[in-house]
Amino acid sequence: MGLMSLPVMLKAGYSSRLSSGLICASGTLGQIIPPSIVLVLLAEILQGANEQASEMKGQLVPDNPVTAIDLFAGALFPGLLLVFLYLSYQIIIAFINPSSSPPLVSHQEDNDEDTNVFDLIKIISAPLILIIIVLGSILTGIATPTESAAVGAVGATVIAIVSNQFTFQILKTVSQETTKISSMVFIILIGASMFSLVFRGFGGDIVVEEFLMNLPGGAISAMLIVMAIIFFLGFFLDFIEIIFVVVPIVSPILIAMGFNPLWLGVMIGINLQTSFLTPPFGFSLFYLRGVAPKEVKTKDIYLGVLPFIFVQLVGLSLIWIFPQIVLWLPNLIFK
Repeated sequence: MGLMSLPVMLKAGYSSRLSSGLICASGTLGQIIPPSIVLVLLAEILQGANEQASEMKGQLVPDNPVTAIDLFAGALFPGLLLVFLYLSYQIIIAFINPSSSPPLVSHQEDNDEDTNVFDLIKIISAPLILIIIVLGSILTGIATPTESAAVGAVGATVIAIVSNQFTFQILKTVSQETTKISSMVFIILIGASMFSLVFRGFGGDIVVEEFLMNLPGGAISAMLIVMAIIFFLGFFLDFIEIIFVVVPIVSPILIAMGFNPLWLGVMIGINLQTSFLTPPFGFSLFYLRGVAPKEVKTKDIYLGVLPFIFVQLVGLSLIWIFPQIVLWLPNLIFK
């Protein structure tokens, strides 16, 4: 998006701050709209946390089992809610300050052919069908997230071959990057497991449990504290580290206090999505800085995302106030 959209927006006269913020924020939507690696990792942690919470309550079976499929269904409409909030903010800014969002004007040369709707459909049809197949197979229970990921990888390869864009160099690069990311996740998982073992061995989980349980305001205060901690940790830590180190400690306590694990998982997921925007280490900021033109200053990128962080927090608040935004679709599909 930074390579394709930012130069066009700047050429059309869009504010560099608004353009940078919009692209960074939009780029993070893939972290919450299924299929999402954040939700897959969270589902794995929340399954264990749900079982621990049941033991804390003296139950043999969890009240509300949660899987990656449940999280995918629960996160779909919150993700679309964020899209709506981003668009609303953009429209409001366009009305308040029209000079920051001028209308786009065609810059095609006279000898260029006009792009028609059929050309656009031809371009996006194959990726769109692949997305529908992958996501649909998960939500309908035909395939697990792992199986659907394999289908997606094969489908993407077929699309590349059909469109004459497949090369063994691309396959080599993709394989190397996949191996690097997988290795990073497993290394963090090993370190987090060692940390959790030592932390629990010294009674750290009991200290955290007593602290959260005894807060004035009960469960609401505990949830606020946990969300605030995750939000501020997102300024400095990667989302994978937070998922494997922090979430296993606090999520069993919150679930035992009565919070729905599915709703809790989506709340944490959106909070972690915000960490991609928060300076100084937001990944989205670094990615855009790497592809942005030189006239776009780093300060413009940082200042541009601040309103969208606020919009993100508004969305998080709405999901807290109206939990059915998360729960109604899973209840409709799976209950």
